[in-house]
Amino acid sequence: MFKGLGGIGDMAKMMKAAQEMQGKMAEMQDEMHNIMVTGESGAGLVKAVASAKGELKSLDIDPSIFNGSDKEVVEDLILAAIKDAQSKASDRAQEEMAKMTEGLGLPPGMNLPF
Repeated sequence: MFKGLGGIGDMAKMMKAAQEMQGKMAEMQDEMHNIMVTGESGAGLVKAVASAKGELKSLDIDPSIFNGSDKEVVEDLILAAIKDAQSKASDRAQEEMAKMTEGLGLPPGMNLPF
């Protein structure tokens, strides 16, 4: 009636692998808060540091750009630096995720949620 328990054994292996992956995902989430990237604009006049989760951590502005008539330029440089940092954070998060999923036998380019 039953042709062995091979299917149940395979299911147990899959469940164990899923639990391991869940644990690794939790670790990855924690690590993303500690990985920092720096975005720049204006040839380094404005620098934004963000975590790999995309959280802005600090902003460094060279004092030479403070001139009352250049207010809009300074605002644009700040936004550009923040966007650059967020883009780099996203790229870094994907790199870290790819490292983690590499050994799991998942298809290349499979995006898992953060």
